[in-house]
Amino acid sequence: MGTITLKKGKEESLKRMHPWVFSGAIASTTGEFNEGDLVEVKSFNGEFLGVGHYQIGSIAVRILSFTERKIDKSFWEERIKAAYTLRQKLGLTHSDSNNTYRLVHGEGDNLPGLIIDIYGDSAVMQAHSVGMHYVRQEIAEVIVDVIKEVKNVYYKSETTLPYKATLTDGGKEDGYLIGGCDGEPVSTENGLKFHIDWLRGQKTGFFIDQRENRALLEKYSKGKDVLNMFCYTGGFSCYALRGGAKTVDSVDSSAKAIDLTNKNVELNFDKETQDRHHAFAIDAFKYLDDIKDKYDLIILDPPAFAKHRSAIRNALQGYRKLNAKAFEQIKPNGIIFTFSCSQAIDKEQFRLAVFSAAAQSKRKVRILHQMTQPQDHPINIYHPEGEYLKGLVLYVE
Repeated sequence: MGTITLKKGKEESLKRMHPWVFSGAIASTTGEFNEGDLVEVKSFNGEFLGVGHYQIGSIAVRILSFTERKIDKSFWEERIKAAYTLRQKLGLTHSDSNNTYRLVHGEGDNLPGLIIDIYGDSAVMQAHSVGMHYVRQEIAEVIVDVIKEVKNVYYKSETTLPYKATLTDGGKEDGYLIGGCDGEPVSTENGLKFHIDWLRGQKTGFFIDQRENRALLEKYSKGKDVLNMFCYTGGFSCYALRGGAKTVDSVDSSAKAIDLTNKNVELNFDKETQDRHHAFAIDAFKYLDDIKDKYDLIILDPPAFAKHRSAIRNALQGYRKLNAKAFEQIKPNGIIFTFSCSQAIDKEQFRLAVFSAAAQSKRKVRILHQMTQPQDHPINIYHPEGEYLKGLVLYVE
C-alpha cells in the first residue's frame, strides 16, 4: 500500500474525521499506486490518519477507515450490515407498504463513493470513485448475503465515475453483477406502486430522496389544482392524486419521463382518477410563461442546476428565475413546494435565491416547512457537504 503524507497543519480536518483529503494538502507520496488503489494517509510528522481510495482530482483520497485495519470483504460486510441495521431501525425494511429505500448513502454510511438503492428484491449500485468500481463484485456478493430478499444486483455507474478515469479492469459498463430481471420492475413506496427503469432512467431509476416530501405534499393536495414541474416519473403527481387533488398536470422536457409518469398513474388509479391527470412534454420555463392563475399548488423539483462550484452563480440565477415565474402566476393563497438538489449550493444560498424571487414578485410569502433528505440518506456530522437536498413549502398570499 502506498503512502500519502500531508503538508504541515493539513491533518486537522482528518483528525475531526472529515473523510476527504484534497490534492492541495498533499506534501509527498511514497510507493507506487494508481487511481482506485488503497493508500495510507499520514501527517507531516508521520502519524497515521486513515486509509482510503486514491483518486485523481481535487478530492485525492476518500477515507474508508480512520484506524489501521485491512480493507477486505469482511470490512465491506461490516459496513453494509451497519447500514442495513439502521434501515431496520427506521422501519424501512420488511414493510408491506414500502420496499423502496436507500441502503448506502456514501459518506453518510461511512462508505464514501458508494450508493446502493433497494427496490424490492433488487439492489442498484452506483460507484462515484474508481476504488469502489474495482470492488463492485465483492460488494454485490455482500449485499445478497446480508439482505436475504435481494436476488439481483445491478451496477449503474457509467455516468457517475470520473469521466477521465483510466480503469485497469476493462471499462465501466453498466450491467447485472448478480441475477437479472425480466420486464420492467415495479416497486412500492408508501403504498403507491412505481415502474423503476434503472437501465435507462436517471440516478438509480427513482428519486427515493423525496419520499417524505411527497408524503407531506399529499396532505396539502385535497381539492387543489396541482402543477408538478420536472415531474420525471410522476412521484409527486401520484401522491397529489391520492391526496384528492382536483386536477394534476405533470410537466417534463423528456417524452420518456412523461410516458413513465402516465404509466405510473395508470398503475395506481382507476379511470376516473386518471382523467384528473394530464401530462405535457415541454420545457419547464416555457410552460411557466403563461399559466396565469391556473394552479393553487406548484411543485418545483428541478435537476441539479450546479454540479460543480464553478456553476453556482448561474445556478442561483436559474433558481431565482424559476421561482419568480411561479410566484408571479400562482393563485392567491397558493402553495409552492420548491427544491434544490445541488450539493454545491447550501441552504442559505438557496433560501436567498427564493427570497429574491419572492421580492421580485411583490407577493407576501411565508415559510410553512423546511425540507431535507429522508432518514435513509443520513448526513455524517463530520461531513456537512452530505446535506444536498433543500426544500421549502411556501404560502403565497
